[in-house]
Amino acid sequence: MQKNPIFCAIDTPDLAQARAIAQAVRNVVSIKLGLEFFTAHGPAGVREVAGKAPLFLDLKLHDIPNTVAGAVRAAAALKPLLLTVHCSGGKAMLRAAAEAAKQAAPDRQRLKLLGVTVLTSLDDGDLEAVGQRGPAAEQVRRLALLARDCGLDGVVCSPLEAAMLRQACGPNFLLVVPGIRLMGLAAGDQKRVMGPRETLAAGADFLVIGRPITGAPDPAAAARAMLAAAR
Repeated sequence: MQKNPIFCAIDTPDLAQARAIAQAVRNVVSIKLGLEFFTAHGPAGVREVAGKAPLFLDLKLHDIPNTVAGAVRAAAALKPLLLTVHCSGGKAMLRAAAEAAKQAAPDRQRLKLLGVTVLTSLDDGDLEAVGQRGPAAEQVRRLALLARDCGLDGVVCSPLEAAMLRQACGPNFLLVVPGIRLMGLAAGDQKRVMGPRETLAAGADFLVIGRPITGAPDPAAAARAMLAAAR
């Protein structure tokens, strides 16, 4: 796995804007492309923007097991370092996804499959509203253990759950954490946030940082600031 801990989340359907941001930051941090961009531009757009940079393809796949397995195999052709599925899809879906990832990249040196636990835009009240058992931290732990037992390589979680999951899931389970903010920056729609250095110290392997970089007047300078703050 790579040493640089930061992925820049380029969440825009604007191809020219995505290309410009990627070109600005690719020598500083890695690239994350998500559902908004993928829906607009598909695999060709991913190849154009990501290039040869380490890629986190954040599609949050969630469907019946056979469909998700097929989507994982298709996504593997883009050679992402990381790919996401929703843990709430259940055991059969997670196992099918893990098997598909293994078949698509037998050496496991490239594709790592991550489970999405509880979105960082959700809190305890949001979980209750959709009928899930809270508190949020307990639901994250429950889903992370499910993902590990189903053969996934790691999970996406908030900064506040990183230490708990490192202890619960062991040292080799990847923890990828969005919701990273420097002191004084607005949280936006993220409800569970923390600084980069504190999050890595809590046990995170990778940090996902979007608007603090992409919304800055100089994305490359902002990326460098985030990387410095993580060290």
